[in-house]
Amino acid sequence: MDKVDEIKLEDLIADTEMLITVSHAGYIKRTAADTYRHQSRGGKGRIGAKTKEEDFVEHLFIASAHSYILLFTSKGRVYWLKVYELPEAAAATRGKAISSLVKFQEDEKLTALVAARNLEEADKFVFMATKSGTVKKSALTEFSNPRSTGIIAITLDGKDELIGAKLTDGKKMIFLASHDGQAILFRETEVRPMGRNAGGVNGMDLAKDDYVVSMDAVQPDFEIIAKEHKTTTQNLEELENEQIKDSLVTLMLTVAEKGYGKRTPLAEYRITSRGGKGVVNMKTTDRNGFVVATLQVTEESDVMIITHNGKVIRVHANEIREAGRSTQGVRLLRLEADDSVAAAAVLQEENEEEKK
Repeated sequence: MDKVDEIKLEDLIADTEMLITVSHAGYIKRTAADTYRHQSRGGKGRIGAKTKEEDFVEHLFIASAHSYILLFTSKGRVYWLKVYELPEAAAATRGKAISSLVKFQEDEKLTALVAARNLEEADKFVFMATKSGTVKKSALTEFSNPRSTGIIAITLDGKDELIGAKLTDGKKMIFLASHDGQAILFRETEVRPMGRNAGGVNGMDLAKDDYVVSMDAVQPDFEIIAKEHKTTTQNLEELENEQIKDSLVTLMLTVAEKGYGKRTPLAEYRITSRGGKGVVNMKTTDRNGFVVATLQVTEESDVMIITHNGKVIRVHANEIREAGRSTQGVRLLRLEADDSVAAAAVLQEENEEEKK
């Protein structure tokens, strides 16, 4: 009877588009998407870096009310929520703590969210990466039997942690960045689909004490441009046509512990085989410190940088200098002697005037 009642309840809920927002501090809410489409964006301005002490939106996406939200945690587990189960709240409110909606295990932290309309889609995959450089690809259908207590998404060794998960079509490029300043870019097709209980395969050969800090699934600009310009080059340094160079818009922003950062075109990272050492992503020294995060950005992106002392700094990506891989970057913010960068995230704007 409970299942029948649940089905009847869902049938009574309109399957409308909802805007889902998740804050850096772990608060989640949903708001009708058409509410945002009729709001004025307002003047964001270009006033340089701005310090904030408040929470901010780190994840934002549109999903229908009947869609699933998959919540992946540091312990390699995944939990489910239906969009209509999320608290509905106005733009000015932050919603509810995710921990009040899902019973995480002790010391378990949310590391990634994936939205999916249909968990039975055969051509969709979830690609995961761990701190030790292990990667794994599982068919989305592996997660089609929700349990309130969550299930294993990847089996982890020892103290390893899941650091990221992305929904893909199985044909993306995978980008991993390490704490010591290395990065690797390889084809997703190098990783075969595995069952939930599998532990994955080696994605990056890390030096002793090094670990992965960021993972992304990207669509390289140079693959798109190669078709348009009938070229096969995969390395920006080999390009002589300025028109082609100007078309390369995907940039990887790397932020280091001591407040330094730089943007590097994705095309400067040559494609290598899975499991290699990769290439230099940032030259790490006593001046700039180790890498905290590498994020995919565009000219329009804004980035939030969080310090260990609790400061949140907003930086416009287009104000950060473009530089090659083997550089230290430029100073993005000045830190107190006892402070350092703890995390960085691309800021997601809640107003969507463009979609009117």
